[in-house]
Amino acid sequence: MKNRPVILLRIMPPFGDWLVCGVSTQLAQEVVGFDEVIGISDSDFSQSGLNAPSLVRLGFLAVLPRRNVAGAIGLISSERYERLMKRLSQYLVEQLPN
Repeated sequence: MKNRPVILLRIMPPFGDWLVCGVSTQLAQEVVGFDEVIGISDSDFSQSGLNAPSLVRLGFLAVLPRRNVAGAIGLISSERYERLMKRLSQYLVEQLPN
């Protein structure tokens, strides 16, 4: 199985597994207003470790056991992380339609 990049969002109780969201170079899959593109002109692109413009897919969530996280390739800015977490949190608490 090929290792894929993810954004580590939060350590989850009780076992310290990671809530992650997928990262893809398939920019056409973007859910506008929800997902976020990391472009080569972004200030945190060079430290992200990504090789090409990439899509942070907030709708592609998983919980990974800590042992399945192979390592880090880079970092995103704290501003981007906070923006992603706020967007995801707001979506999760929105009232469901009847």
